[in-house]
Amino acid sequence: MTERLIRVSKYLSRHLRHQPARIGLTLDPHGWADIDALLHAAKTHGFPITRDELHHVVATNDKQRFAMDGNRIRASQGHTIEVDLDLTEEEPPDTLFHGTVPATLAAIRAEGLRPMKRHHVHLSPDRETAIRVGARRGRPVVLLVDARAMHADGHVFHRSANGVWLTDRVPPSYIRP
Repeated sequence: MTERLIRVSKYLSRHLRHQPARIGLTLDPHGWADIDALLHAAKTHGFPITRDELHHVVATNDKQRFAMDGNRIRASQGHTIEVDLDLTEEEPPDTLFHGTVPATLAAIRAEGLRPMKRHHVHLSPDRETAIRVGARRGRPVVLLVDARAMHADGHVFHRSANGVWLTDRVPPSYIRP
């Protein structure tokens, strides 16, 4: 992606996941925003986005962070604002992965994985994705999550539109090095 398209992607993430009101944008209860309203709000607040740029970012984002449905757009997951993504419970694969950095390991070993400011813990379906996630903040460390055991013990899992697995928390006993 070009530098401009990266900026558009970050702008969309900020306003579709965290701060829609900052630009006067309203999301419906499921996180959807009207595309025309989004483009107007972005332009009004000094960051004009073309419809072509928007479509290109949604189509080519390596993590498929956004979903479009007709004239609506939303972030696939990662919200800090209250939205109901209307995801159904799914049985996870036996093992899921979490990318992090060495500085967080002591806290994770003691407390497990917590959603922090988000609504869910994000887990990757494969080691390669977890490496990319962890590498955003430094040298990546990949943790294995015994999702089969968690699910058998009653923990609920959902899978977002872009394949990220979501759960409320991961207790330390289910985390493997």
